[in-house]
Amino acid sequence: MKRIHIIGILVIAVAIMIIMSTASDASVYVPFNEAKARAQEGDDTKVHVVGRLKKDAKGHIVGMKYDPMLDPNYFSFVLVDTNRVEQQVVYYNPKPQDFDRSEQVVITGSMQGNTFVADKILLKCPSKYTENEVKAETASL
Repeated sequence: MKRIHIIGILVIAVAIMIIMSTASDASVYVPFNEAKARAQEGDDTKVHVVGRLKKDAKGHIVGMKYDPMLDPNYFSFVLVDTNRVEQQVVYYNPKPQDFDRSEQVVITGSMQGNTFVADKILLKCPSKYTENEVKAETASL
């Protein structure tokens, strides 16, 4: 075999190993019901859950607990997923900035008992522009 063929085979083998290692880290988007079912089956892989914060009639977030003086690395809240299932979520890091203003929340983690333990929180905050302001700005150009 020529040296170029051996190098080519080694490059392909390394590429396959990289793809295999990153594929095992991939997580899927699921509702809380499926996250619970996976946990009961013993599957502890990370999943993504999309939802909205539970709010009362006045727009205040319900079930949010964060006291930085007591424990700055404990933050919990109630999230309602796309199937309208409410779940207590615990995040062992400080509360993300602008969490109170977020429209939608994507959490990554897994179920542990009756609680979803999040490793990451991604926030979708409301747009700072309204539809009318955007139209007025583009019309003046």
